[in-house]
Amino acid sequence: MCVCWYCKYGISYRDLAETMQERGVEVEPSTIMRWVHRYAPELEKRVRCYQGYRSPAWRVDETYIKVGGRWKYLFRAVDKHGRLIDFMLTDRRNMGAAHCFLSKALTTMRNWPPSTITTDKLRSYPEVIEQLKRKERLLAYTRHQTSKHLNNIIEADHGALKRVTCPTRGFQTIRIARATLKGFEVMRMIRRGHCLTCKPGVNNEIRFVNKLFKIAA
Repeated sequence: MCVCWYCKYGISYRDLAETMQERGVEVEPSTIMRWVHRYAPELEKRVRCYQGYRSPAWRVDETYIKVGGRWKYLFRAVDKHGRLIDFMLTDRRNMGAAHCFLSKALTTMRNWPPSTITTDKLRSYPEVIEQLKRKERLLAYTRHQTSKHLNNIIEADHGALKRVTCPTRGFQTIRIARATLKGFEVMRMIRRGHCLTCKPGVNNEIRFVNKLFKIAA
């Protein structure tokens, strides 16, 4: 419950500990933090097989996340309906990072490859996409385009994600940031009904998470 609430509502560890105390559960903020670091990646792992169909029209963009007082790059991809495809936090915003992210996204969506990939004007993307075509990781007819208008959907989604991450006031290490961001992304996906067998609604979300961890209702 603590892990889901933290990742879903962006509440601070201290406020969440007080909320649990009101319900008769004594728990330290540092304990909740350790739970999040341990179980948020596990939640993301178990949700993967429920990710389901995504539109072949991808929107790819990067945003900034502060880690250890420095800005890091969060690569993210959604389909044209705003359903999450994949994400990756990295130190750099270059060709190597772009290649690693798109390869990761293609592996995640191996059954639903993209027909179009819309990006910003980062110069790494055209070459990376051509490389992936030559390696037959991408379909030969996959079209790359740059469009500020079409990428509005993912830029708005960046803003919604950052409203949840704000209470963290930045992460101490990139390992912690990656673990916690997995929880944020997955709980947003669950909340929006973007997982197979999970219908929108709080009770349905609870049942879905309980099912993932084989917890009796």
